[in-house]
Amino acid sequence: MPDTPPEIRPLGPSEVDAVCRVLGLARLHQGNGSYLVAWDGDEPTGHAYLALTDPPELQDVEVRIPFHRHGIAHRLIAAVEAAAVAQGADRLRLSVSVGNQGAQKLYRLLGFVDVGVAPKIVRGTIQIRTGPLELNDTMLTWEKRLSSTG
Repeated sequence: MPDTPPEIRPLGPSEVDAVCRVLGLARLHQGNGSYLVAWDGDEPTGHAYLALTDPPELQDVEVRIPFHRHGIAHRLIAAVEAAAVAQGADRLRLSVSVGNQGAQKLYRLLGFVDVGVAPKIVRGTIQIRTGPLELNDTMLTWEKRLSSTG
């Protein structure tokens, strides 16, 4: 378990294999953003993807189970927010499953709110880097206003 806060940095090409061994990188070739990865020494502990859409989106937040409850998701999301602000964004959007109460609780705590977009039903098979993924979910759209002063 980390004794010090993780180092969070953009995923480098030479780090892809190390991260893939312990975390999925489903959006690696999505082409519209980048991953930020949390590291405990040379061990990847979590990641989040910043999609440079309009507005930018927080996607694919994942923290390895042994590193849960150590503030890594908070730090990753804060790093994504800072990266979005650096790109000139004034808000950050995300989609969260209606059934993922843990993620909803975290996002609410961090200031994300429902933006009133109708829930989106997602069904079917999509191909991601790690193979096919079957989807049958309802997603909520939430957003957070960002400030360049923190």
